[in-house]
Amino acid sequence: MSAAPAMVSIGDGGVLNRKIPKALSDVWIDRDLGWLDFNERVLAEALDNRTPLLERAKFLAIVSSNLDEFFMKRVAVLRKGSTPERVELLHQVRKRIMRSLREQAECFKGTIIPELASHGVHLRKWDELTGAQKAEAGAYFDSEISPALTPLVFDPAHPFPFLSNLSTSLSFLLEDPQSGVISYASYARVKIPSVLKQWVALEADVPPGLRLFVPLYEVIWGNVAKLYGGMKLTGRTLFRLTRDAEIDLDDASDEELRDQVAEQIRLRRYEPVVRLEFAEGANPSIREGLRERFELSAADIYDSPGELDYTSLFQIAGLPIPALRDPAWSPLPPLAIANNHDIFAAIRAGDILVHHPYESFEASVEHFIAEAAKDPETVAVKMTAYRIGDDTPFVQSLVKAAESGKQVACVIELKARFDEERNLHWATELERAGAHVTFGVQGLKTHAKLALVVRNEASGLRSYVHIGTGNYHVRTARLYADVGLFTCNPVITGDVINLFHHLTGHSHAPACSNLLVAPVTMRARLIELIRREIANKKANLPARIIAKMNQLEDPEIIDALCDAAVAGVPVELIVRGFCCLRPGVPGRSDGVRVRSIIGRYLEHSRIFHFAAALDDPLQGDFFIGSADWMYRNLSKRVEVITPVLAKEAKGRLWEILDIILRDRRQAWMLQPDGTYSRLEPGDSSEGPEALGTHAALMELARHRSE
Repeated sequence: MSAAPAMVSIGDGGVLNRKIPKALSDVWIDRDLGWLDFNERVLAEALDNRTPLLERAKFLAIVSSNLDEFFMKRVAVLRKGSTPERVELLHQVRKRIMRSLREQAECFKGTIIPELASHGVHLRKWDELTGAQKAEAGAYFDSEISPALTPLVFDPAHPFPFLSNLSTSLSFLLEDPQSGVISYASYARVKIPSVLKQWVALEADVPPGLRLFVPLYEVIWGNVAKLYGGMKLTGRTLFRLTRDAEIDLDDASDEELRDQVAEQIRLRRYEPVVRLEFAEGANPSIREGLRERFELSAADIYDSPGELDYTSLFQIAGLPIPALRDPAWSPLPPLAIANNHDIFAAIRAGDILVHHPYESFEASVEHFIAEAAKDPETVAVKMTAYRIGDDTPFVQSLVKAAESGKQVACVIELKARFDEERNLHWATELERAGAHVTFGVQGLKTHAKLALVVRNEASGLRSYVHIGTGNYHVRTARLYADVGLFTCNPVITGDVINLFHHLTGHSHAPACSNLLVAPVTMRARLIELIRREIANKKANLPARIIAKMNQLEDPEIIDALCDAAVAGVPVELIVRGFCCLRPGVPGRSDGVRVRSIIGRYLEHSRIFHFAAALDDPLQGDFFIGSADWMYRNLSKRVEVITPVLAKEAKGRLWEILDIILRDRRQAWMLQPDGTYSRLEPGDSSEGPEALGTHAALMELARHRSE
């Protein structure tokens, strides 16, 4: 390693002072600014007139959803520091966010609203409605909204109401007309119910074939006097707050952890406020009173130039107007499985690589577990569960397997942020059915994506595994691009068996010879593979590194990649989110290229390729798995990366990487100055260069199916 003893501080998760080699300071990009870069690339999809109109509205919603999570997870951490560097970083963060908010508002007001209107979809404010429309909205308010509201007053005689995380509220100054005096110590507050549709459809005075929608908060505002009979309401203020979502859990036994998580879910509702957002026209008295109440600085207040919460646009983006949306895509059954009624026979015939959402998650991964659950030859079914969603078929299959007498084990991660309550629920359901439920290794999150099926066959016990890059989550499997490997190769299945023994039992380390397992062997093996490419280059043998992931941040990995670049090894990094490695720094990283793919699907797969001194890429080494190259993944989580050994599966991975590296439609390149520039297809471009990664992969999947 070229790391020098001198160190500088960076932040990771809740840690403010983790050290990196000072030698990396010239190639280091701050992770939070890098994340804001990523969200700006998402915003660019909304600004791009090549994107279908309703998809542009969807990307505006995604930008806001991403920002909400950023404030809950990262800003809360950054605010804990008081060094000049931390203060300056927060200043830069705020400046970047304010710029994005302005661009978001300009896009919504200047493009989305008028262009939707030109296609017969009208988004209106209360004051823009006709009398008949206001009457219809008033009737709807009385029957469908008012029963769900709780009008409150807070003043010296009434306690300050609890304001939940990400809640939007209408607030007013209260005046009693009988006394003719405005009480500046008396306020009204109505929460906008998040469980109701955020856009109310109206039909009055709307010609056939057109649609008209009004924001829910506007309907409430137009009818709020009904909630406070006889009172005069002034100083209308629409605001929204965000709370810290970082919770610390002590190392504990499974039962103690269950209790801790349940308690922390409850306490999270009362975490400190980290952001207050106000719509235009907020009353200064209410604004300042809320700022003081939550002990916020002026830098924690965000005055929105447009909509306060663009996540409501998910409803509009879902309108059934095919001409304004991406062409419909139905995931196709993987051929190797579709052509064989017995999924286990298909896996015995050869390793199967599946690529979602181009290939069906339901017809492959769900089918694998469902068949195992009802198969009389199945002896055991074991899975890891990080995020599995609501009404998950996997839990239903595991329950069925347990009730039929099969041995079922599920390692559920209770500390999966924002999924804790759901995972607690499914843990209880599985235990009731007689499944063995554990919560992994003490002190580590279990992030590996593994499923193991053991069958009693004529030749004896045979194991089948699925190792993936994405969660066992039905909904996200249609939105996230992930790969998974089915195999019954004992070289892999033996390691998976030992890893499950480690996760459900107790041992110092899992006995795994071929799997890369964090935090035990993964970082060391990855660095070994990088250094092997360096040695190959020095020996004038083929050398190449291609690594695709969500984020890159681990200092040791970055240091090794820089060494590879100095040695002349071509390093192609495909990093969707933030990348802390600055490419193109002379004498340090000028052999590194970093690209990000943003588009219809969220690029979530982790794929790694090393030339291994061989000219033919299909003879090189390929790996897939659950881990990004981040400190937390390699040191604080149980992660699994598996080698992909079968030539056909390697070929599928090379197709994916090749298409991405040729993309000039969805690709952004990270520049030496830390900014990203979008690639543009040339006039004569065709194939992936012109189509982009996602359209090219859909076309490839159709062709393969035909």
